[in-house]
Amino acid sequence: MRHRSLLIMTTAITAGALTLTACGSRDGKDSGDKDSKTTVVIGVDAPLTGSLSALGQGIKNSVDLATKIANKNNEVPGVTFKVKSFDDQAVPSSGKQNATSMVDDDEILGMVGPLNSGVAQSMQGVFNKGELAQVSPANTNPALSQGDNWASGKKERPFKTYFRTATTDIIQGRFAAQYYYNDAKKRKVFVVDDKQAYGNGLAKIFAAEFKRLGGKVVGTDHLTVKETDFSGIASKVKSTKADSVYFGGQYPEGGLLSDQVKQAGADVPVMGGDGIYDPAFIKASGTSNDGDLATSVGYPVEQLDSAKTFMKNYQAQGYKDPFAAYGGYSYDAAWSIIQAVKQVVQDNDGELPDDSRAKVTEALGKVSFDGVTGKVSFDQYGDTTNKQLTVYEVKKGAWKSVKSATFKD
Repeated sequence: MRHRSLLIMTTAITAGALTLTACGSRDGKDSGDKDSKTTVVIGVDAPLTGSLSALGQGIKNSVDLATKIANKNNEVPGVTFKVKSFDDQAVPSSGKQNATSMVDDDEILGMVGPLNSGVAQSMQGVFNKGELAQVSPANTNPALSQGDNWASGKKERPFKTYFRTATTDIIQGRFAAQYYYNDAKKRKVFVVDDKQAYGNGLAKIFAAEFKRLGGKVVGTDHLTVKETDFSGIASKVKSTKADSVYFGGQYPEGGLLSDQVKQAGADVPVMGGDGIYDPAFIKASGTSNDGDLATSVGYPVEQLDSAKTFMKNYQAQGYKDPFAAYGGYSYDAAWSIIQAVKQVVQDNDGELPDDSRAKVTEALGKVSFDGVTGKVSFDQYGDTTNKQLTVYEVKKGAWKSVKSATFKD
């Protein structure tokens, strides 16, 4: 929620433009044949192994599908798109190393990823220095696009190469709090986070909005990623008589937390963000999760007319893993890069210029199209202009959408 061997390219300078031609042969034709094409690679970074691989594989497959559709439809005349994937295992240091590898690969003109906000923080500076655009389908930490002082109203875009098709936690956290307070009628919440950039930031935004609405945060605590014993937190939830729990984190810990809260005798729902919205959250718990809640960016892909073709094409490819929570956003992220490349080529008489990366980054800020997840475009911070969100509830062991809305302040 990847692969492919790459053609080795040679370069020739003509009329001030950098023309890339394939070495060897293509479809039996020599490299000098007029029909030979330029190869443009889209990098993908995600956790392809480890506990979050269910999401990472969906990301990779969806980008792969976008390139296949672009090539089939000859979306950019003279250009063949390929994918090169990198596994960050949800570890920031691995993400930074992958970012360096992508910057060093001249064929890569844009990348999709990563999944985790903390990993993104380690990559942004590398990509910015290398003028390589990244479009995340899943990052939600506001600081990535609006700077560390966003909460005080001093928004400043730190890196011009950073974009995302997922909305931020400013919206997601507040949306969750409003649902808990206004729809679920919760008044006393216990807030837990996993101390990571995504989870901690989301929990803080949720708590602030819940209190603003009139609710009470009766307790807070933190857990450590990859730990499994949260019985101490579960006991606190019960002793505070909380009527609900909010968790900022990912599904491996979230599922276990929900399990142990209920085993402790606290019959209350656990709610989280898109990080827990995955079937693996339910599988991680040995106790029924029915009643637990999650928010996720956008509307349910299955309910969007714009997504029907995507789902049909995804199934036709026979991918081993489902597109999962971020498949539609990953496809749209890849398609935004494809559209940016298309514009750059059109503006340069059908060829890629010698400053292709910088031009692709510039063009990304201006893309606008109807995508899988709705209208795709970016604001002055590189954030998506799509502010649609959905609340999901576990019912009979499966996630079911219960409310979708366009967020308004």
